[in-house]
Amino acid sequence: MHPFIEAYFKDQNILEVKRLSAAGSSRIYHRVFCKQGVYIACENHHLPENESFIAFAKYFKSKGILVPEVYATSPDKQCYILQDLGDLNLLDYRMRNGLGEEVRSYYEKSLQQLAKMQLEAAKDFNYQLCFAAQKFDEEAVLADLQYFKYYFIDLHEIPYDKIALQKEFQVLAESISDCALSGFMFRDFQSRNIMIQDTQAYFIDFQGGMRGPVAYDVVSLLWQAKADLNDEWKSGLLQTYEAALMEQNQSIEAFRADYPKVLLIRLLQVMGAYGFRGLVQRKLHFQTSIPKGLSNLETYLSTYDMHEYPELRGLLTWITTPEFKQRFEIPVSDEQTRLKVRIGSFSYKKGIPEDDSGNGGGFVFDCRGLLNPGRFEAYKKRTGRDQDVIKFLEEKTRIKAFLDGVFQAVDISVEDYLKRGFENLMIHFGCTGGQHRSVYCADALAKHLNQKYGLQADVYHREQEARQWKYD
Repeated sequence: MHPFIEAYFKDQNILEVKRLSAAGSSRIYHRVFCKQGVYIACENHHLPENESFIAFAKYFKSKGILVPEVYATSPDKQCYILQDLGDLNLLDYRMRNGLGEEVRSYYEKSLQQLAKMQLEAAKDFNYQLCFAAQKFDEEAVLADLQYFKYYFIDLHEIPYDKIALQKEFQVLAESISDCALSGFMFRDFQSRNIMIQDTQAYFIDFQGGMRGPVAYDVVSLLWQAKADLNDEWKSGLLQTYEAALMEQNQSIEAFRADYPKVLLIRLLQVMGAYGFRGLVQRKLHFQTSIPKGLSNLETYLSTYDMHEYPELRGLLTWITTPEFKQRFEIPVSDEQTRLKVRIGSFSYKKGIPEDDSGNGGGFVFDCRGLLNPGRFEAYKKRTGRDQDVIKFLEEKTRIKAFLDGVFQAVDISVEDYLKRGFENLMIHFGCTGGQHRSVYCADALAKHLNQKYGLQADVYHREQEARQWKYD
């Protein structure tokens, strides 16, 4: 933990510091609990990114946009203290509550505030504050298109005419200069970057913003794969955004003219991100977004004319065939699925647990090849569910690589069992005392199976008072 965090809160009686899980970035976030309140501390060695975020946040807050307040920055600019906006983002809220009126109201609030942020609030914005690029120009578009080519198309060794595709990418990139309605482009305006607090929608993660077509942010939100908004919602929310533009005397016709080409660029960039984050880095959220991302491309093909881009159209047709899409389809348990997954931790000193389902088989993973926190006095009375032990395991051991292998092996059986209607699967993790490594791994696998397949595994830590609970 950066020393600035303790220094900043030295007079505020820190009660607890919890490290928050990362999403798609290398930034490290901590939630700091004090008697005076709760704060977020961010650590990031990418100084230009930090400088952009802090400057953007201060500017837009001064213009009345709902963004987190920045309270302090460390002298080395590698750490800053933020307003805590809680844990509930718009994507989570949508997934929990479906497509109801309350969810819709937050989307509407977000789009109305977005229009204000992009145009009215950004009138005096200094784009020299941008750390990546000041403008979403031809070079920036080409970088996004190459991202798609390298991390999705080339990754799957799909044949295509490289020269023809490059020429079409060039034409598509050049078309961005014809966009008529530009302003501050948030760049990654999707529901995970919209936090809900006190019935308001707050924006985060906007430091990659630049000058660009305002349509880019709108398509980013409405076509987000994981959110899976239907056509009626997309149409209605487009009207909400257009109404917000009219309030600022902006051209609706210009926005509508920009929309199709900007949508295509965004859908391709997103598939590149899914390839890199999901298939290369093996981050679960991105892996599970691939099927819907391909479906979005299929919808685009059936809606818009791509006569200018025959090679690209052929590629998109290829990757939206049922045969190709089947590679990424994930079985989802439904009401008829009887598969019960039981995951346990245990101590090898007391023996491997028996399979009481009568099914036989399953998995037993030996965690003793990982450095044992129990060797250190500070962790002897802690377990794999305590934050300091979790941090030790994630930073001082190869537990992430170990679990990658576990997930790959278990996923094969889970997918087969779901298809064949099997009823039981037992998985156990053993270590020396059944206290640290095995507990962490059992919890991690339960969360993985819940996120990827919707399964609620029964988790049993045998040596920890035989407690039992479920992940929702």
